[in-house]
Amino acid sequence: MKAEVFLPEDYRPAEGEPFMNERQREYFRRKLHIWKQELIDQSAETLEGLQDSARNVPDIADRASEETDRALELRTRDRQRKLVAKIDAALRRIDNGEYGYCEMTGEPISLKRLDARPIATMTLEAQERHERRERVHRDD
Repeated sequence: MKAEVFLPEDYRPAEGEPFMNERQREYFRRKLHIWKQELIDQSAETLEGLQDSARNVPDIADRASEETDRALELRTRDRQRKLVAKIDAALRRIDNGEYGYCEMTGEPISLKRLDARPIATMTLEAQERHERRERVHRDD
């Protein structure tokens, strides 16, 4: 079993320390676990809400409104499910030492970007190039 890394409450990864050292990996691991738990909790609330609202509403306008709300909740739930999968992939990358490095270029992803979007898999520049290529091919 792996020894737990001490991480002060106010720790934030800094550019001056070695990239993806133990503390940084632990910081992002905890951040990802907390985010995942929040999404799972929200999903449970969504499911409870959908079960509670599964009642017969006689007014057609109210029923249509409720169905629209339900469809929106289900779309949100689907996005959350995909996000949890991306969080799990990021946690696997932390475990195998690939986390924090661009999957396109192999360069380190900036700590600011990772802090803002811990599931990022590309540097900002690589992401922009990828999106430009997608746009060009989508327009074809």
